[in-house]
Amino acid sequence: MSLNTSKLRNIGIAAHIDAGKTTVSERILFFTGVNRKVGETHDGQATMDFMKQEQERGITIASAAITAHWNGYQINLIDTPGHVDFTVEVERSLRVIDGMVAVFCAVGGVEPQSETVWNQADKYRVPRIAFVNKMDRTGADFQEVVNQMHKYLGANAVPLHLPIGAESDFEGMVDLVLMNSVRFIEKERIVGPIPENMMEQAQEARRNLIEKVADLDDEIAELYLDDQEIPTDKLMAAIRKATIKLMMVPVLCGAAYKNKGIQLLLDAIVDYLPSPNDLGAVIAHDPANEEKTYQRNPSENEPFSALAFKLINDPYVGQQTFIRIFSGKLVNGMSVYNTNKMKSERVGRIFRIKAKEREEITEAGAGEIVALVGMKYTKTGDTLCQEDKQPILLESINIPPAVIEMKVNLDDKKNRSKLSEALAKLCNEDPSFHAHFDEETEETIIAGMGELHLEIIVDRLKEEFKVPVTVGAPSVSFRETITAPFECNYKYAKQTGGKGQFAHTVIRFEPNPGGGFEFVDITKGGVIPKEYIPSVQKGLAAAMNKGPFAGYPVVDVKCVLVDGSSHPVDSSDMAFQLCAQMCFKQAFMKASPVLLEPVMKVEINTPDDYIGNVTGDVNKRRGRIEAMRRFRKGSQKLDAFVPLMEMFGYATALRNLTSGRANYSMEFHQYMPTPKDKQEEIVKERNQKE
Repeated sequence: MSLNTSKLRNIGIAAHIDAGKTTVSERILFFTGVNRKVGETHDGQATMDFMKQEQERGITIASAAITAHWNGYQINLIDTPGHVDFTVEVERSLRVIDGMVAVFCAVGGVEPQSETVWNQADKYRVPRIAFVNKMDRTGADFQEVVNQMHKYLGANAVPLHLPIGAESDFEGMVDLVLMNSVRFIEKERIVGPIPENMMEQAQEARRNLIEKVADLDDEIAELYLDDQEIPTDKLMAAIRKATIKLMMVPVLCGAAYKNKGIQLLLDAIVDYLPSPNDLGAVIAHDPANEEKTYQRNPSENEPFSALAFKLINDPYVGQQTFIRIFSGKLVNGMSVYNTNKMKSERVGRIFRIKAKEREEITEAGAGEIVALVGMKYTKTGDTLCQEDKQPILLESINIPPAVIEMKVNLDDKKNRSKLSEALAKLCNEDPSFHAHFDEETEETIIAGMGELHLEIIVDRLKEEFKVPVTVGAPSVSFRETITAPFECNYKYAKQTGGKGQFAHTVIRFEPNPGGGFEFVDITKGGVIPKEYIPSVQKGLAAAMNKGPFAGYPVVDVKCVLVDGSSHPVDSSDMAFQLCAQMCFKQAFMKASPVLLEPVMKVEINTPDDYIGNVTGDVNKRRGRIEAMRRFRKGSQKLDAFVPLMEMFGYATALRNLTSGRANYSMEFHQYMPTPKDKQEEIVKERNQKE
């Protein structure tokens, strides 16, 4: 059965940790009939948090996808993590959703991770509505959260609700669009007239809403200026249009845990968030020419195109590849072309996902989010399309670099193949996680986004994959680069009994800040035969995996192949690879090498009483304080940039400094040069270990 795309909503739920995202998702599943009973995060019964690690910690780690129905609309819902260590999960979810529900805690307001998620949504131009949750908590302040959205997020936040009561007296809300009151008894919503004592406040709030909408919509402006009654359907259509164009953010309120406001949130998802049709065509590139673009409309009559955004290993059906279909139709058994890998794949089975359960379907159309089984080559960020209908490349997914490392050892070497299999699966699932085996030290090194990220990985190795591992303390993942140019002339010649090895390269190495590894060939007259130029590039790339300075990966170097020579018999691919490697090692140490360290953007919320202690401690950690601002009465928000190596154990230190009253969040900012004295210390320590 073909799905009407105008009746489809692909939405994500995102927020700061503990704002109640998963509770909101669970209530949505209950009210849409997906679940017969309500799952709770605190007792480990949440449908969306189905991983053992999520249930134990009461947080979301992996973004879970689920399909629900409301008033004739299909809602594909993705619940995303709030912890910054899993930011790649949010990033990939935002790449494939059409609209977002941003959940804010009525007490905490706009918190550090709320800002990160908001900026990510801005990057992908995702229309959103805001839900101010936990209105029943002590200290809840709806208007203050709206003010913070204006101030810290630069959002045109427009309340569509007015809370009736607050904290323990929170009963429901005044709906400013329909101008009625909605209260909740058990799981029922009771619609009635606006309380008399709130009528004046409600009329003022509605006037404010209409003025905001009139600024964005000519038809509403005309009716408003002529003092005419504004029909509800016209007001809703104008709010919808402004929301989809990212000109406003409708703000609703409720208390998900107490089942208050969820039906109204579902109505708002359907009424104000876009369908794939509203967002129109997706722009794709020609794989052979990036300047050339194509459009793919969300229609089943267009050629098939989809983006793989997530892989998970299911113990029952094997690897599942989650895809968002942007155009065309996918049918069981169909052959699709992976543009990134330049390989064709046959679609084995198609599933519609209900968190950890699944429903097999035979076909899926434009706008849908489904899981495929049987994909051999497809990874996160790959484009799938039809090879015979002009292959295309869709915008991929930005993967931040891993900044923290940990050594993983086995008590029993027999488990080595089991460990490498498990790590390969985990790397497949999570592109922000990396693992490699160090031949010299015979240790496995895992790298990720933060301490919690690696803690979860180790937990999964033990629990899910049954690999008994012991781990070392986490360490920082440094990088190496050069700060001055240097030209190296290197000749590699080896004569053994038979055929010898000969290669000669002249390479100029230059700093390339932010440009990664760049290889340029400017040789003339075929001094190095054309077939050996890729060998030089391959040798240089291999040498960069482990820098000569302290054994860390090398970044941001431009290598210009200036000259060289070859031998008609003794030159080979391997000779030129080895020659390039030696040339690089020799030049690197003469090009003023430096060690780069990951610097984190840290946000700390602290009561005024402890601001002196906190700033003093940040300065001691080589931190640079960027800004301090009044967060709410009696507390301040501090923005700083601090090297990651100084942030280990910070949670405990902050707790001790502020009697447990401050909290913080941090995310990767950028790699920056390490001070000379620290650099010497790190290199010395590294050399001693080896």
